[in-house]
Amino acid sequence: MEKPLTVLRVSLYHPTLGPSAFANVPPRLQHDTSPLLLGRGQDAHLQLQLPRLSRRHLSLEPYLEKGSALLAFCLKALSRKGCVWVNGLTLRYLEQVPLSTVNRVSFSGIQMLVRVEEGTSLEAFVCYFHVSPSPLIYRPEAEETDEWEGISQGQPPPGSG
Repeated sequence: MEKPLTVLRVSLYHPTLGPSAFANVPPRLQHDTSPLLLGRGQDAHLQLQLPRLSRRHLSLEPYLEKGSALLAFCLKALSRKGCVWVNGLTLRYLEQVPLSTVNRVSFSGIQMLVRVEEGTSLEAFVCYFHVSPSPLIYRPEAEETDEWEGISQGQPPPGSG
């Protein structure tokens, strides 16, 4: 009896190019336990043709945690020029972070939401891709206030004393 595969449900969004940015993305991609490469290069498993994207921009890498029988995943930044934003952390070249059950990823204008559903197979995993018509990540912009302008120079800032 085959063991169920771990599933990565990946939603993709690009604010200006829309669905055309993901024209070459298959709806389903089964992969062995080697790193899954994303980029614009010929060796990328998931190829996206975007000008700011590196040939090998990032990888999703399965691994086993000590004492676990289930695949876990990390995301590694492979671009020397760009960076990747994952769950509030900025990754630079060769930096990686473990993925949780739901992950928000942003790079080269792309927004990606990755949901990990555990399976028991250690031989492969499967990705299901969905192109979203609307933004996946909402990062509130910092608001400028004039709060500090009303404080006289001689008084310490609130909460500092």
